[in-house]
Amino acid sequence: MISVPARRAVGALAATTFLLAVGACSRDTPGAAPPASGGASASIGVDLPRADSDFWTAYARYVPEKAGELGVTVTGPTNSQNDVQKVIGNIDSLVTQGAGALVIAPQDTGAIGSKLDELAGRGIPVVSIDTRPDSGKIYMVVRADNRAYGQKACEFLGEKLGGAGKVVEFQGALSSINGRDRSEAFKECMTSKFPGITVFEEPTDWEGTKAQAALETRLSTDPDIKGIYMQAGGVFLDPTLQVLKQRNLLVPPGDPKHITIISNDGIPQEFDAIRAGEIDATVSQPADLYAQYGLYWAKQALAGVTPTPGPTDHGSTVIELPNGFEDQLPAPLVTKDNVDDKSLWGNAAA
Repeated sequence: MISVPARRAVGALAATTFLLAVGACSRDTPGAAPPASGGASASIGVDLPRADSDFWTAYARYVPEKAGELGVTVTGPTNSQNDVQKVIGNIDSLVTQGAGALVIAPQDTGAIGSKLDELAGRGIPVVSIDTRPDSGKIYMVVRADNRAYGQKACEFLGEKLGGAGKVVEFQGALSSINGRDRSEAFKECMTSKFPGITVFEEPTDWEGTKAQAALETRLSTDPDIKGIYMQAGGVFLDPTLQVLKQRNLLVPPGDPKHITIISNDGIPQEFDAIRAGEIDATVSQPADLYAQYGLYWAKQALAGVTPTPGPTDHGSTVIELPNGFEDQLPAPLVTKDNVDDKSLWGNAAA
């Protein structure tokens, strides 16, 4: 998330400290990452990417909870406020405070590479949440398959619209791998499967105000818009609903004026909007699992464990990257048919 105005700002999250209960592991596997200073007993430094998105607010709440379950000590969390220079400054601060491994979520995936290589040279492993750095050594990326987000959104809208009509797409920042993956997959799918649908790509840099302005303009020039793809519900949901309400277009499915909307995130507010008939679907991005397996892999890194590509015991798949590994977590499509499923983190958070 993949990261700005949103529903509510979050105050600084107080650091929660827990005892690290993991014994030192042998490093028999060739190429295993060297333990960071302090070895398996070192703390895990956590940097949050932003505090103005409901998705990242939820992730922040899960961090201390999952740290307690895993028995690890967390240093921080700090908050980089969607600024790569603050990410770098926060990393230096966390390492100075004794962090032997880091869990971060750099939103600009092209600008963090040199810092990652520096950390690797110092024996400090890094886990990246939600975003895959374009370069630089990374121990593990924990994210869902973001191309699948764009593909699922395309297929849902294409089928609902019967392969014809006009769709607005709120693109995330294209400096982010998530924004690129979702946008490219959505475009490729629309071009190949639904050529009768016209897509208006609206760049937003993950900013709700830009999405709101783009939608207002687009509805003025093309009042027959029939679909919207929001690449981040935590940022775009409120402004989108506000615009539609002001134009008397916030009507339930079945009404001729209804605009079919699919989102990405899986926050409780999206689920409420699905139940109310205000939006039609979202792809649930697992905030709870991001926190859990981000810390889990940081703990594994401190123990000197080298990840193994293939299926995991938590329903995901680890793949090897040119600069590390990625744990691809499942992200289900949520509609009115399964919105009340208790296994969805958005329902647990609510």
